[in-house]
Amino acid sequence: MDVDRVLLAEPRGFCAGVEMAIKALAWMVRAFEPPVYCYHEIVHNKLVVDRFREQGVVFVDDVAEVPPGRPIMLSAHGSAPEVVAAARAGGGYVVDAVCPLVTKVHHEVQDRAGKGYQIVYVGHQGHEEAVGTMAVAPDSIHRVESVEEVAALPAFDQPVAMLAQTTLSHRDWAGVRDAAVERYPEMWVPGRSDLCFATTNRQSALLAMAPQCDAIIVIGSSNSSNTMALAKLATEAGCPTVLRVNSAAELPDDLHGTVGVTAGASAYEELVDDVVGALGVAKADAEVLRVTDEDEYFPPPRNLRELVAAIDVVATLTLGGSPADRPPADDRALPASRVLSAL
Repeated sequence: MDVDRVLLAEPRGFCAGVEMAIKALAWMVRAFEPPVYCYHEIVHNKLVVDRFREQGVVFVDDVAEVPPGRPIMLSAHGSAPEVVAAARAGGGYVVDAVCPLVTKVHHEVQDRAGKGYQIVYVGHQGHEEAVGTMAVAPDSIHRVESVEEVAALPAFDQPVAMLAQTTLSHRDWAGVRDAAVERYPEMWVPGRSDLCFATTNRQSALLAMAPQCDAIIVIGSSNSSNTMALAKLATEAGCPTVLRVNSAAELPDDLHGTVGVTAGASAYEELVDDVVGALGVAKADAEVLRVTDEDEYFPPPRNLRELVAAIDVVATLTLGGSPADRPPADDRALPASRVLSAL
């Protein structure tokens, strides 16, 4: 390669919701004998999922596949109410690792539907988050993802509200929102956008970087909505070469000039290290283009924190001290990337 400059977008990589979900599943792997089950992929990243499979985690698309009494985690994307109920009915330990931002949208759906609204929901067909959200009020919600689909909606007699999948591209969402506002001028929208702050921050960093780049590398899996939104945004910004890769092994050998690197919200930092190294530039020499600092923190679910605390008490009583691999009471100083590396 003839790369003479590498730009690193900041923020990039793991968001607060992904950090929480990965650490929560790692705690479950430590707390229970295998197998531990997880409903859907914990996050949309093949390498993360494969790492957990190596530790005895079994990913299922139907909670009926989980043997009675076995522990199960529900993924960060959010689950339909009937899925949560079925998981709890199975008699095993259930941890719901849904991102709090997705929970906010679920509550908004429930609230608006209860007040008689018809809900226009902007989301991708078949995406786990969209499926789970629509199941909260299936008779009151209408999924769209294009201006044309907004035009095809009926003229509702009830009041209309608009909500969105959290990982959408801001540009894609804004166009659909504008079309819906024109169609339903009195439409209710939440005071605070449903779009995830981390998704928006990563897109802003990419847009700031794009004009300087001969190529942009977006690290993340093809089934990650926010990763694919980054790649699409880089192309729309006019970057001549845009590559979406899972790892450094997928890089071509003809990159040149200035290369920008970013990562979707479910891609961990070691993948960034590998990509920068493959470009032939020391990471310390890469230029960081920072648009904002992220300091949001989502604690693991309460019942899991209580379980881990109980395990620590038992370990102290029986062994005279907590094992070194027990998670700390406050895990903010323990990055999920380090947790993955230790698995």
